[in-house]
Amino acid sequence: MVTKEKTGIVISNKQNKTITVAVQRRVAHAKYSKVISISKNYMASDPDDVCQVGDRVLISEIRPMSKNKRWIFKSLISHSAKSNLV
Repeated sequence: MVTKEKTGIVISNKQNKTITVAVQRRVAHAKYSKVISISKNYMASDPDDVCQVGDRVLISEIRPMSKNKRWIFKSLISHSAKSNLV
């Protein structure tokens, strides 16, 4: 079984052990063929609460953990510039 993985930016970490990740993808418009950016938010489990807002992360698909959580934090790709200043 192949698990899906997506890369995105953390937009919220206010919930306990949960992050919200915005994943952007670029697609061509069906009629006009202009390339547009489409964004979708995914709720992912972050058991150790290591992610901060603005971090680029890799999330992986898992079995449903709750009503909205079907993804889990897999690895940190890069920290946000704001977190490096602290």
